[in-house]
Amino acid sequence: MIIGSISENLNEEKRVAITPDIVKKYISLGLDLHLSKDYAVHLGIKDEVYEAEGANISTTEKIISNSNALLQMNILSDKNLDMLKKDQILIGVLNPYINEKKLKEITSKNINCFSLELLPRITRAQSMDILSSQANLAGYKAVIDSFSYFKKAIPMMMTAAGTISAAKVLVVGAGVAGLQAIATAKRMGAIVFATDVRLASKEQVESLGGKFLIVEGSENLETEGGYAKEASEDFKSKQEELLKETLKKIDIVICTALIPGKKAPVIIKKDMIEIMSNGSVIYDLAAAQGGNSELTEVDKIIDSNGVKIMGESNILNKLPLSASNLFSKNMFNFLNNLYDKDNKDFKINLEDEIIEKTIIK
Repeated sequence: MIIGSISENLNEEKRVAITPDIVKKYISLGLDLHLSKDYAVHLGIKDEVYEAEGANISTTEKIISNSNALLQMNILSDKNLDMLKKDQILIGVLNPYINEKKLKEITSKNINCFSLELLPRITRAQSMDILSSQANLAGYKAVIDSFSYFKKAIPMMMTAAGTISAAKVLVVGAGVAGLQAIATAKRMGAIVFATDVRLASKEQVESLGGKFLIVEGSENLETEGGYAKEASEDFKSKQEELLKETLKKIDIVICTALIPGKKAPVIIKKDMIEIMSNGSVIYDLAAAQGGNSELTEVDKIIDSNGVKIMGESNILNKLPLSASNLFSKNMFNFLNNLYDKDNKDFKINLEDEIIEKTIIK
């Protein structure tokens, strides 16, 4: 059985689906691994490093034609999708809500597509959970980047010349990215506040040293899968009032709130930004899905009366090596679950919750 992976569009994606340290794991399963030329040279990893581990270097066309399964970060380009054949397997972060039309065309040709962001939140899937592994890094990097744009020191400093107050950080959304943002900001000496529609987040926020902002009369807006669901208009109104008061004293806001398959909720409105102090920073990790801030623009830094609003389309392009290392392990663990070692073939067992939830129907 041949496993293949081709280079991503480097203008949009710097991460790779397979790193050299994982190659031998595929080979140990009896799989033949083929990668396109200069697969990870942009990360400082030459083809020779992959070959030394047992991988084969080939052309994009040959890899797509000969592979039983293709492992990617993102969905293939239209040109490469057209080369896929019946019974091949495509695994990656395929964004089915955005790429619905493309995926319908592919699956109609009896090509099996698996999108890893659809993994169920169960214990057995934790080692495959690309959302958690990537969001963890995103939360960390958002804090580092926002602090680099902030013009003051972060921790409290007591000197003979006087005391510098600690920076105040608000984290909107206390999922994996938010919790890592809280932990990173606390380690660097900031005073951290956080808000989330899921009441279960309160204990997690407080365990990291953050102060949880509770909306009066709030209910727990959490799905069975552990994700946030859309709040009622009453909740949004109360949350808005609470945030208006809080933002008067906040220096840095890290936005991480997302609803799977939907546009990101707009939480930080224009009138809230107007009351923030000159020099404050908003870092919006939800930018690619519309943004949690009303003024967010993808891949731009907006200056609104001295408040900088930053929105990255793919913040993990700034940490591509670390992100690729984690993603490649997630990918291997998923494929290992899909592969039938006894029969040396891929077994699409729809009674397996992991397979049933991730396959594009």
